[in-house]
Amino acid sequence: MVDTEIAARVAQLRDLIHYHDYRYYVLDEPEIADSEYDRLFRELQELEEKYPELVTADSPTQRIGGRPAERFEAVEHRQPMLSLENAFSEGEAREFDNRLKRFLRQDEPMTYVVEPKMDGLAVNLTYENGHLTLGATRGDGWRGENVTQNLKTVKTIPLRLRGESIPPPAFLEVRGEVYMDIQDFKKLNAAREAQGEPAFANPRNAAAGSLRQLDPAVTAGRPLKMYCYGIGDVQGRLFASQWEVLQTLKAWGLRVNPQVERHAGIEAAIAYHHRLEQQRHALPYEIDGVVIKVDSLDLQARLGLKTRSPRWALAYKFSATQATTQIKKIIVQVGRTGAVTPTAIMEPVEVGGVTISRATLHNEDEVARKDVREGDWVLVQRAGDVIPEVVKVITSRRTGQEKPFTMPTHCPVCGTPLVRPAGEAVTRCPNPDCSAQLKRAIRHFASKGAMDIDGLGEKIVEQLVDNGLLQDVADLYRLSVDDLVPLERFAEKSAQNIVNAIQGSKNPPLERFIYALGIRYVGEATANLLAQHFQSLTALQQATEAELLQVEGIGPQVAGSIREYFQSEKTQALLQKLAAAGVRPQAPVRPQAAPLAGKTFVFTGALRKFSRDEAKALVTALGGKVASSISARTDYVVVGEEPGSKYAKARELGLTILDEAGFEQLLGRTA
Repeated sequence: MVDTEIAARVAQLRDLIHYHDYRYYVLDEPEIADSEYDRLFRELQELEEKYPELVTADSPTQRIGGRPAERFEAVEHRQPMLSLENAFSEGEAREFDNRLKRFLRQDEPMTYVVEPKMDGLAVNLTYENGHLTLGATRGDGWRGENVTQNLKTVKTIPLRLRGESIPPPAFLEVRGEVYMDIQDFKKLNAAREAQGEPAFANPRNAAAGSLRQLDPAVTAGRPLKMYCYGIGDVQGRLFASQWEVLQTLKAWGLRVNPQVERHAGIEAAIAYHHRLEQQRHALPYEIDGVVIKVDSLDLQARLGLKTRSPRWALAYKFSATQATTQIKKIIVQVGRTGAVTPTAIMEPVEVGGVTISRATLHNEDEVARKDVREGDWVLVQRAGDVIPEVVKVITSRRTGQEKPFTMPTHCPVCGTPLVRPAGEAVTRCPNPDCSAQLKRAIRHFASKGAMDIDGLGEKIVEQLVDNGLLQDVADLYRLSVDDLVPLERFAEKSAQNIVNAIQGSKNPPLERFIYALGIRYVGEATANLLAQHFQSLTALQQATEAELLQVEGIGPQVAGSIREYFQSEKTQALLQKLAAAGVRPQAPVRPQAAPLAGKTFVFTGALRKFSRDEAKALVTALGGKVASSISARTDYVVVGEEPGSKYAKARELGLTILDEAGFEQLLGRTA
């Protein structure tokens, strides 16, 4: 048995160090010198080494020391971490405000919480009974990676919540942004370059790369910080507003950005945006806009979610950082769907902290509209601080030596005559066997949001295709170490790593597999909707266009594209080949505990107590689905005033029909 005085001293030291961490990292108001802090920390280390039975998971000594992981485990988020809708102008911000008022049927000013939009990596922290038990990346919004050991090394993240004034709940998910200060980023890059290592492109990439290290000791050596901006699931505590959430997080010892403010009305939020945009370069970290959130959590619940984003929040981006450079030449690139895109190759220039040397010109009509020529001096920007594009030509700097661009008549890769379908701005290579399309399709298939095959970069994919090793994505699963070793850049270990990564991707979530197929118009959000609705690849393959249109968010164009894809003989052969290789997409888990799980609703006519969007949001929140058309699979048809033909069809099919009072009763509300 350990002496009680020693056990008490260890507990006292832990509490003291947690307190001084809070003073230093959260309040920025240290009370003791660094040497005194080091003495306390060293004493605790020595006692825990001598008496290992006294070590606890939340001890400050446990921030560093986890063993390197072989891979990151997947983590399902209890509540999705959705992306935000973007706005780039005052008009779009005002329309966001008007849209909310129309949805809620109110005229009084909305109260908003506004905060800097940190340019970092979103994470989700789980605290149970006040102790940090899990940390995960945002991932695709529904599923992230378990990076708990790495997050424990970030000293601005408390391992144990404070509870002096407000006791922490039994279960709490905290959402925040891990980032790196600009000066720390510059020092890190200088150190890497001195050691002959490649520099990070920007602070965000440095933060993301640091947090996803398999060895926590590497992460511990990186100057990461975190600001918290909200919560996910919580048990044992109720909140009325976003503002209350943030103030309570601070009381629990979590770091909240001091720039966060609360304002009444959208005009005050816009003024905050403009003020912060003027101050952005004086801040110690990078931001690319402000986030505007409805303060009332009750209103947030009523507003609900859209497919990819909450209806109650907006990312109001800053004007993109711009720079001037010269176009050396204009080339065309062939994408995975055959789209041929003019691309400007430019003199390298730094834009928003990133060096860019090429920018998209979108299509032939856009080149003509802007009159972009080889040799032109142009103004370029990173749209939304991300995608480089040419804003305009600086015609005053023309010398007469510039060369106008002409779209080629044949594919620059396979030589097939190019086509431009009537009514479309995009020129395409119609050859499905074009190697450029195959390369892009393989890179898309292997990308993080799809099959997530680590190591299949652009150069490697080019080698595999050019050497005849890949005719389609299914051929990836036939690759062996012996196939790869003779190629440039490969040794036996690197070849084995890629083969292992490919073989390890054989059981992807269904939504990722659907997205990986590269069906035209089907992005990650649409793929998730399809997976949730059909639950299996076979059901999706067999779905008719009418059945596809029942999925909320799927329109005629998308439904037609999906049917065309799965009816193709080439697609059917590819899917058979993938199945033969052992690729087995895993069906998503339906929320069976939700009251309306698995039930499909169709609305017709005008409702008096709900807007149509609000009624749909209520169904979705309870686990149900909303379809746009009626079929025998429809469970409930909710009929309002002046219903259309859907009402007659529902009666004809003998479906369950609810009036507004019946709908409220089903929801558990008083009619």
